[in-house]
Amino acid sequence: MAPHNDTGTLGEATAAEYLQQKGYEVLQRNWRPPKGRTELDIVAVKDGVLAFVEVKTRSSVAWGEPMEAVNYAKIRHLTAAAQRYMRLFNVSDMQVRFDIISVIVSSSSNAVISVHHVENAFMPPPIYY
Repeated sequence: MAPHNDTGTLGEATAAEYLQQKGYEVLQRNWRPPKGRTELDIVAVKDGVLAFVEVKTRSSVAWGEPMEAVNYAKIRHLTAAAQRYMRLFNVSDMQVRFDIISVIVSSSSNAVISVHHVENAFMPPPIYY
């Protein structure tokens, strides 16, 4: 596996563990809708709120903070995948939010340096079919 894939895998595992320590129940990791191209990194629930969590992991902030990589196009794809998830699992009556977790790891040792969780990181744009 390429080093950047190892970094991403470490970041997602770290984020899932972080959420569990904060009292979230992780329902899904790396969920991809049937015939869908955008993956939901983590789907978790806490206090009746369904959180779709995008995880961004970097070994440096030289090119910006990890969460800056979540642009408008990514938000649209995540929103569409979340809507498919909600229909498929019949959870349309739950309160929903979109979070981003940024994980910074050491490039030399792959040790986690920081975890930053932003709840309600963005509002979903309308999806037109």
